[in-house]
Amino acid sequence: MTTAPAASITLNPSYRLPIGIVLLSLPVLFIQLGLGLALALLGLFLLYQSTTIRLVFTPTDLEVRRNDRLLKTFPYAEWLNWQVFWPSVPILFYFKEVNSIHFLPVLFDPQQLRECLDTYCGDCAETRSQS
Repeated sequence: MTTAPAASITLNPSYRLPIGIVLLSLPVLFIQLGLGLALALLGLFLLYQSTTIRLVFTPTDLEVRRNDRLLKTFPYAEWLNWQVFWPSVPILFYFKEVNSIHFLPVLFDPQQLRECLDTYCGDCAETRSQS
């Protein structure tokens, strides 16, 4: 494992994905009302999550927090690999632990995410996003 910095880094939120979904839902509303409403609700839900959920990279773990309350920790020592899907338009972050896999929508700064993954968990990645 690479030597991680002593400080923790909290990723900045990114509203691109939820706003993009909400904007996509607008024309769909005129074509298919139910699908358009479902897309709009998904986008609004992700927008809410963007404002409340934070990823914090600590020297030993990835922490998921909601409004400063710790929800879950993922120790880097248990990570097997990670990947950011669609690097040119990052929408999904995947990582695999010894006993489970996790998918997270990219609701935070994708460049900052890649930098933190390389810094804190660079050696655990068999498959990495391509810049």
